[in-house]
Amino acid sequence: MDDLFEQAHSGETSPAEDGEDAMPLAARMRPQSLEDYAGQQHILGEGKLLRRAIMADSFASLIFYGPPGVGKTSLARVIAAHSKSRFINLSGVESNVAEIRKSVEAANSIKRLHSTTTTLFVDEIHRFNKAQQDVLLPHIERGTVRFIGATTHNPFFYINSPLVSRSQVFQLEPLEGKDLEALVGRALTDEERGLGQQEINLSGDALQLLVTKCDGDARKCLNALELGALTTPPDSNGVIQFDLGVAEESIQQKTVVYDGDGDAHYDTISAFIKSMRGSDPDATLYWLAKMLYAGEDIRFIARRIVIAASEDVGLADSNALRVAMAAQQAADFIGLPEAQIPLAHAALYIATAPKSNRCYSGLISAQQDISQGRTLAVPKHLRDSHYKGAEQLGHGEEYLYSHDYEGGFVPQAYLPEGRSYYDPTENGQEKRIKERLAYWRSQFESADKQN
Repeated sequence: MDDLFEQAHSGETSPAEDGEDAMPLAARMRPQSLEDYAGQQHILGEGKLLRRAIMADSFASLIFYGPPGVGKTSLARVIAAHSKSRFINLSGVESNVAEIRKSVEAANSIKRLHSTTTTLFVDEIHRFNKAQQDVLLPHIERGTVRFIGATTHNPFFYINSPLVSRSQVFQLEPLEGKDLEALVGRALTDEERGLGQQEINLSGDALQLLVTKCDGDARKCLNALELGALTTPPDSNGVIQFDLGVAEESIQQKTVVYDGDGDAHYDTISAFIKSMRGSDPDATLYWLAKMLYAGEDIRFIARRIVIAASEDVGLADSNALRVAMAAQQAADFIGLPEAQIPLAHAALYIATAPKSNRCYSGLISAQQDISQGRTLAVPKHLRDSHYKGAEQLGHGEEYLYSHDYEGGFVPQAYLPEGRSYYDPTENGQEKRIKERLAYWRSQFESADKQN
């Protein structure tokens, strides 16, 4: 039976066992209750679903998804404490199937013998392969454990569908400035778990720098606070002067949450594209700057600018495509850091250009007709006549060569059934195209009536 309880405790962390003084400040300051928990009011505010489920102790499986340092592990521990269940912590990086089975078996035995529930928390659950994730399914369905998973990756892409379908998914957001300020204030005054036994004078500008550069990451903020406090000698009065200079040394360069193949990558490029499409040059520059700061591939950025030039500007300003292609070639030719200049040039050109998506939407309509309807045969007068025997088949007969007529235009049938796909706007250069096209189409209609 002793082995059984050892298994049940595997993965649990106890300050007494680990040595609380040796734990980082961020770990020591983990919230002990929902009242201590900072941020995430969109899911934990009064009346919100997750808070109601926790208070009623009526949840089964949960998946918390969000960037580092926003409280995913802390929230799992708070929930386990509130439900008075045992807490087992496994890592998607380090754990294997054998550990999962051992933890589940221990939970099953303890539930049977002592009617005690177990919360099985798996950090970085997306690191588990399909077989490891599948091991959890029957035990979740039987209620052997209460499962809570945490991931920095979108669970709908990185976690098996059966596991996601059995869980409530909640997205955690970066902490707001006021939440980080409250955490710092608590850490400075807490004598048992924080830095309250030291006299620290944290200046206002130092606090603002920590909050700003930590970018919503509580762990990063508390780590920087601890580093500065531990490495700054007290003055003659025994006070640690945590000023702006100390803060700058403690946090150094700001890092943004950005993964090259995850949500930050796709969400940021999505914001960039939509800002260009929405004609907001300031937002366009901000999202471009974020991608460049985070080290995004400039070829990827250039490709999206080229696509936007045709998809969103189109014939309203055909120069947009020329500028975008020139920027792509220039960026590839000169490389970073100077490549960011032509990229900004092209992005702003598109953001400030008149917009029309009628080229792309017309193509989509034509493709739908081809995929869903009867495929039209090429009219005989438009078929290739440049080979021996074409005349015998009647190919090319009665074709009218446009340049033989005034204005380089002559009405004739180019598409059976008179289908229409391109409907130009009155934006930019497309207004003149619309006027020309209206005249041409009227000539086509007159010719059809005569025939």
